[in-house]
Amino acid sequence: MSWLEPIQLKGALVTLDPLEINHIDPLRAAVMDGELWKLWFANVPSPAQIGNYVAKAIENARNGDIAFAVRLNDANRIVGTTRFYNVDEKNRRPMLGYTWYAKSACKTGVNTESKLLLLEHVFEQKKAIAVEFRTHFFNQASRTAIERLGAKQDGILRNHQIMRDGSVRDTVVYSILQHEWPSVKNNLTSRLSFHKHGNKAAVAEITPTS
Repeated sequence: MSWLEPIQLKGALVTLDPLEINHIDPLRAAVMDGELWKLWFANVPSPAQIGNYVAKAIENARNGDIAFAVRLNDANRIVGTTRFYNVDEKNRRPMLGYTWYAKSACKTGVNTESKLLLLEHVFEQKKAIAVEFRTHFFNQASRTAIERLGAKQDGILRNHQIMRDGSVRDTVVYSILQHEWPSVKNNLTSRLSFHKHGNKAAVAEITPTS
């Protein structure tokens, strides 16, 4: 049995469902809302690539990666995806990323609650000792969002990854440690509360990570 296994995580705004083949069409519709694949610094699939993207994510689950479709509870509509990946089972340290949402889901609390559900599960149920986040050096929106979670920057991996346009990416690495989780949880819970009371300035969302 793997340390992390597919599981449904349900919150007030969203439910995170283990990614399945039947999520291809809903995710294709979601990615077209905002056309995030056109951002040169983002690893977001185009509508034509969604099928392979989902199939690959499901295949990677055999190696311990756990991908989710993010579903709005009220509308019962898929608005994005996120996942645990490069899971270091021995050291109880997953990476959290491959996160993107339809533009209409941004600044709505979707990302805040998604991160709360994921981090709560992995820290409280699976006793993770750290969760790592990575993003492109030039993806300032993503960096700001990760820092807003309460993650701290560990460093920058320079010339780390060749992008699809041939440019070479510097990758910024962040993490949340086990002992930091209670404060991070309070932060996320507080931000969700602000959202529920209509203070959207307090819950700015992200462009893609990883």
